[in-house]
Amino acid sequence: MLDSRTEIILKLVIEDYIRTAQAVGSKYLNEQYQLGVSDATVRNELAGLEADGFLRSPHTSAGRIPTEQGYLYYLQYLRDKKFVVDGTPFQSTTHAKDTEATLKSMAKKLVEISGETAIVAIDPKWTYYTGVSNLFHKPDFHDPEVMQTLSAMVDQFDEVMQRMYRQLPEGPQVFIGSGNPFGQEMATILVRYNIDEHTQGLLGLVGPLRMDYSRNLALIERAKEVIDEYFE
Repeated sequence: MLDSRTEIILKLVIEDYIRTAQAVGSKYLNEQYQLGVSDATVRNELAGLEADGFLRSPHTSAGRIPTEQGYLYYLQYLRDKKFVVDGTPFQSTTHAKDTEATLKSMAKKLVEISGETAIVAIDPKWTYYTGVSNLFHKPDFHDPEVMQTLSAMVDQFDEVMQRMYRQLPEGPQVFIGSGNPFGQEMATILVRYNIDEHTQGLLGLVGPLRMDYSRNLALIERAKEVIDEYFE
């Protein structure tokens, strides 16, 4: 475990980067968040976090951005686990006795609220995804080589969902970087839901490592609640 001041600085760097997609420097961090210590102290903390593998320095900037290890630490210890989202927008997604229409509406609403890509599946047989254009508009994926990898990944959505369907545990699961079946530049949140005692499905969001985990996890949990109520 990191000490409290180091954790605060790591949390601020990650959440600022999630919001802005810009590398974070010590002077900016201190001015923006009034940390009550010198710029040199913040600079030393950032250097320590980089040495320990939680942050890295992009070649084009003097600031730092999170690594996969940094995001994993954030998910386990630092994110807001009590983040609440309004469930009202999801209520309009249900269509009486039309399962596919309901799931498609839910996916579209998730895209609208989150700004990510949404995927929904029934068994390993039916998969629907929407909001893929959001991926290509993220600043994280403007590099031509990354764009090419991303395009190839989109072509494998159905195959990946079929594979994940067989191995996903209960409860919302987060897959990032090297542990993400959609690619190491990506983050995915998936949850299993029940249609009836014999049929299950998957619901998820796919985005960059820089996604808003607290908000998107809360969105997925609320969407699952609405779907579960629909199938009761």
